[in-house]
Amino acid sequence: MPSAAAYLPGINQFRLDGQTAIITGGSKGLGLAMASGLASAGARVMLVSRHAEEAIEAAHGIAENFGIDAFGYGADVTDAQQVERIVQTALARWSKIDIVINNAGINIRGPIDSLSPEQFDQVMRTNVNGVWLMARVVVPTMKQARYGRIINVASTLGLVGLANRTPYASSKGAVVQMTRALGLELAEYGITCNAICPGPFLTDMNVPIADTEEAKKYIIGAVALNRWGRLEEIQGAAIFLASAASSYMTGSMLTVDGGWTAR
Repeated sequence: MPSAAAYLPGINQFRLDGQTAIITGGSKGLGLAMASGLASAGARVMLVSRHAEEAIEAAHGIAENFGIDAFGYGADVTDAQQVERIVQTALARWSKIDIVINNAGINIRGPIDSLSPEQFDQVMRTNVNGVWLMARVVVPTMKQARYGRIINVASTLGLVGLANRTPYASSKGAVVQMTRALGLELAEYGITCNAICPGPFLTDMNVPIADTEEAKKYIIGAVALNRWGRLEEIQGAAIFLASAASSYMTGSMLTVDGGWTAR
């Protein structure tokens, strides 16, 4: 029987000391929670948001709390040139990028006949194009290093359906398939690509519907744990997928949904 030493380093696999990470949509909500989680494990973090002031303030808080290098940056992930500048800025500061969390996203709800083509396109540009553009730009430096962790934030609605969510569900389904394709494409370079599929977390995006009958019926009622997720409950999944602990995973979807998709 193998000795205990054969199974080391154990918990140390989750440490991220010396690692660098870009988190889009990182100034609040799940993005900020995941950035804080990575920082707590030792990673240096760049928070990207369309609102530069929010990103800078959030990064300042992380730097103070965890004593690591953290900075905020204002950019729109739907703009290819701005995405190029995100990566160039990170490389200028750190010379490498180990981890990218593609978290920036929006949601426009409503019956399909009440939505405009422009609204559908808006969701797809942020939730799908933004993920693809970030991956496209960061992959060359990860290939050169023969290492990288790309973590896409999909959704349970990329795996199951919900009425009045055609733009969002379509976009997150695309992220699921993009994750699988990238996992296969990048494996030979030592780069993994996985996705977190959150269930109903009480983010700013969901506050407007939190007390509605629809939420009680289709969200809270569908969750085995019968409650909204707390923001800190996403951190474990993010640390795991960013770390050596997940080194034998790629193209996978990790659901953090309170049991929604178990039904």
